[in-house]
Amino acid sequence: MVGNTTRAAIISNRRITGLAAEVIAELIAEVGPLWHERHQATLTSRPRKRAVGAGAKHRLVFVDRLLATLVHLRHAATHDVLACWFGVDRSTITRAIGEVRPLLAERGCTVSPDVRLRTLAEVVEHLGASGKTGIIDGTEIRVRRPAAGRKDRDRFISGKNKQNAVKSMVVTDGEGRVLWCSPTQPGSCADITHARQLGLVKLLVGGPAVEILADAGYQGLGAQTGGCVMTPPHRKFKKNAPDWYEEMYERQRKAHSSRRIRVEHGIAHLKNWRALTRHLGRREHMSDTVQAIAGLLSQQQTVDLSPRRQR
Repeated sequence: MVGNTTRAAIISNRRITGLAAEVIAELIAEVGPLWHERHQATLTSRPRKRAVGAGAKHRLVFVDRLLATLVHLRHAATHDVLACWFGVDRSTITRAIGEVRPLLAERGCTVSPDVRLRTLAEVVEHLGASGKTGIIDGTEIRVRRPAAGRKDRDRFISGKNKQNAVKSMVVTDGEGRVLWCSPTQPGSCADITHARQLGLVKLLVGGPAVEILADAGYQGLGAQTGGCVMTPPHRKFKKNAPDWYEEMYERQRKAHSSRRIRVEHGIAHLKNWRALTRHLGRREHMSDTVQAIAGLLSQQQTVDLSPRRQR
């Protein structure tokens, strides 16, 4: 267990956790009661063999569990290193991260202090109500190679990078602020297939009037959504194109790319968290990791853009 001085140094230094002290204070106030509630529910769900209050006491308080999780997500520090730092057993750190990470993922992305988006339907509704443009793109995260003999082993091989990876769809606004990250799919899943599986077409057809920008990997969604999804123009001439067409095509492509590039900036901010550059843990935990980091990043962006911070 770290001392108060070390704990204060971790909280005050944004380079360690990636978050400002006020954001960590909000997380402690919001996530702490949820963790205690679930912990007590776990204890009462099984037959008690000891008296109330008996047994070993926690050496790792909730604040330290949260800090260990943040450091792990930000720097991909191993559980062994964190165990030495916090003075506990490695299994304690593993259990702490496994308990806190889902709670962070369930919080969703913070758009404003009173607005939080947890599902794709809420994102589409928010874009329609605010009149903002949304941008979607897929991002891949390298993972460990599945064990030999596994039936679906080839599903994780990305056709783009030729590596074992999982894929998540990221939604940002026109300024590049992360609004939502989807659960992960194996790397062989195409971007447009992933969007359809998430129900994007159904949400846009008959829904609010929303403009969503996408790259060429989503071509075909525009016709299915009544023009809500805008992709780069198709190239009509493959050979011997007239000069006037080349100029018009290049101009339209650059105009679309200059607006869509903001989602790449949002993904770059996500990849600053080392847990998303290459994931060495279990693949089934990847969805919680992506959504937890997206929620933390969006909350920090909300604080950075607040009037008092800008002053």
